[in-house]
Formats: sequence, C-alpha cells, structure tokens
Amino acid sequence: MDEEAINIRLTRDQAFVLSDWLYQVMFETDDLEGIVRDRAVWSPIYTISGTLDKTLSEIFMPDYGPRLGAAKERLRADLYGGADEPATPGESG
Repeated sequence: MDEEAINIRLTRDQAFVLSDWLYQVMFETDDLEGIVRDRAVWSPIYTISGTLDKTLSEIFMPDYGPRLGAAKERLRADLYGGADEPATPGESG
C-alpha cells in the first residue's frame, strides 16, 4: 500500500469554515453516520478535522461567530461574485 502523504491547500477562510462544518456534523448534530455511511471514510475526515483544530487559532477566539460569518461571506463573494447570495437551507451566519 502506498502511504505517501497528500497535501491539500486551503485558504484560511476555507479552513475555518470547513472546520466549523466538520465540528457541527461530527460533534454537535452527531450526523456524521447519516452523511458518511462507510466508516472507512471517517479516518480521513477525523484527520482533516484534527489538523484544522491544531492549525486554526480562530476556533479559540471569543469573537468566533463574527469571524466565521465574515469568512463565509468572503467565500460566498469569491464563489458567486457577491455577498448578496442567500444562504443555503440550514446555513447560519
């Protein structure tokens, strides 16, 4: 088996938003099993989540919510060309 590491580059905003989503799915809603039925996939998910947790100082800051909201808006603007796009169902701030 080839165990060569794969590097994935994310912007800080992408990493922050992904970290928040992973936390919600894995720990707050306990929804990971419903989304990812094959437990073999959980291994890379936990690795990514742990790496993000160790890397991002934003997740420990008292203004977490506003920072997360701003990061989401910037990503939406980059992706859709403007911050006026509505949030997807179930998405907050």
